[in-house]
Amino acid sequence: MAKRIVLIKHEGSPRDDRAATWLARQGFELDWRSPYAGDGLEVPDDSVAGTVLYGGPQDIPEIDRHPFLAQEARWVERCLRRDIPVLGLCLGGQVVAHALGAAVGPGPDGLHEFGYYELFPTDAGRAVIPEGLVVTQAHFHEFALPEGAELLARSELYGHQAFRTNGKAFAFQFHPEVTVEGFRRWQDADWAPWGEPGVQTREEQDTHAAAHDPAQHDWFFGFLEGLFGRPGDEG
Repeated sequence: MAKRIVLIKHEGSPRDDRAATWLARQGFELDWRSPYAGDGLEVPDDSVAGTVLYGGPQDIPEIDRHPFLAQEARWVERCLRRDIPVLGLCLGGQVVAHALGAAVGPGPDGLHEFGYYELFPTDAGRAVIPEGLVVTQAHFHEFALPEGAELLARSELYGHQAFRTNGKAFAFQFHPEVTVEGFRRWQDADWAPWGEPGVQTREEQDTHAAAHDPAQHDWFFGFLEGLFGRPGDEG
């Protein structure tokens, strides 16, 4: 089967996230692309086993300032037409929603999610997201639900946390790919939204990370296997 996974970045952070780690361990070829820095995205071919679109500092409502996001949306559309598995994470999930014609914009009442927050799966989502799963978050925008998509989960602050469409395409508003070490970098970043409404304190974040990140880690690795399979699988 195809072995190449196209991984789309929106900033220059280390490539040590859980998605890349799991995919490399399974023997996939990691094809990193940074359209924000000028990398192209050709028409996907039979060598592409899937694509992951990461988060980043850009916003879909400012897509005119960031035309590479439109290029990414076209990539998503082409992958969907070929039934190639797609996973969008935070901004990446918003790109998927935009590609499907759904609106993206700031969340309710200026609320931010920055820390570790519980997801509440829908009836359709329980087959994908377990009850009580607490996940990494860093956002204040939200995607609307595209026509024909299945809503999979919400949180206390945001009604749309995950959806599935086309059978093999998922958009997550959250960041299960981010390790505890990666989130510590975010805590110390200049852009960290300390003091904004909805943001957990650093002490709360550290407590939740210790209590809940191992379950997030295990769930996400299992999710990735279900979505992308393994290069040696028949398919």
